[in-house]
Amino acid sequence: MKLKVRVVYVVMWTTFILLFVRVDFRYRLDDVFDLTTPSACACMSCVTEAPEDPWFSERYDSRVPKLLNRANSNLTAITYNWWIKLQPFKTANFSDVVDPLFSLFRDEEHYNDSSPDRCRTCAVVGNSANLVRSHYGAIIDAHTFVFRMNHGPTKGYERDVGVKTTHRAMYPESAVDLDNSTHLVLMPFKVLDLQWLISAFTKQNITRTYRTVKPTVKANRNKVMIVNPEFMRYVYEKWLMKEGKYPSTGFIMLMLALHICDEVNVFGFGASSNGRWYHYFDHWHHPLINSGVHRGGVEYDVITKLEQQQRIKMYKGW
Repeated sequence: MKLKVRVVYVVMWTTFILLFVRVDFRYRLDDVFDLTTPSACACMSCVTEAPEDPWFSERYDSRVPKLLNRANSNLTAITYNWWIKLQPFKTANFSDVVDPLFSLFRDEEHYNDSSPDRCRTCAVVGNSANLVRSHYGAIIDAHTFVFRMNHGPTKGYERDVGVKTTHRAMYPESAVDLDNSTHLVLMPFKVLDLQWLISAFTKQNITRTYRTVKPTVKANRNKVMIVNPEFMRYVYEKWLMKEGKYPSTGFIMLMLALHICDEVNVFGFGASSNGRWYHYFDHWHHPLINSGVHRGGVEYDVITKLEQQQRIKMYKGW
């Protein structure tokens, strides 16, 4: 009987000690890792969870509408006046295009579904020659979303750039056909671009902007998205500080990823290993940085800063 009592006491004290140690250990972990605060996402690292920094917080604004729909199509005067001057063409009024646009394509809010349980990884794939011999293909394809720009090809370059494409950004002058599973993300630099999009899926009667364009594009009508001009101006003013005339397609898409993804990895941005700026699919080399309406050097500096702050990871290739 005495032995049984002793055993009971031993078990009770052991249980008490283990509970105390467990609680104390939990508090110690909380102190070190802040386990009491829920994470912003389920990824190993989250875009918005990097150490707080004034440079980032002064620029990042999740409230800016990213993709266009009827509800957010009433552009502010400052945005409208900036936007219609990017590539001025005397065409229809923007307000007259909105209704036929969203009578044809899905009118909905996109990607406002962030939660602590979500891990949306995104690869933003530019067209830099530093992708050549990089062997990044499998890494790129492992992401939830893979964003590609304009006519950057995958066929023949699979080992370096992968085969998966969930979103392809384009405008009429850079349009390419897509498979049924890929989102067409229109980058509208003028009202005519929106008219072309409608025409490409209906009458196919717009064949020229400032140059000849495809009258039609093969794509899934239910997967068409349009970048909001408000977001384009936000990127230009807040992130590029009004350098150049307007941001490049690649930079706008990187910023879109920064606002709708939990983890962002960047491929194919910047110069090649020999310091040259050209596309991985070019057969000849020509300078691209700081040319025309874009300021590639300024954009690259912002991307580098984001990597230094651990907001993104940049794969610099060769």
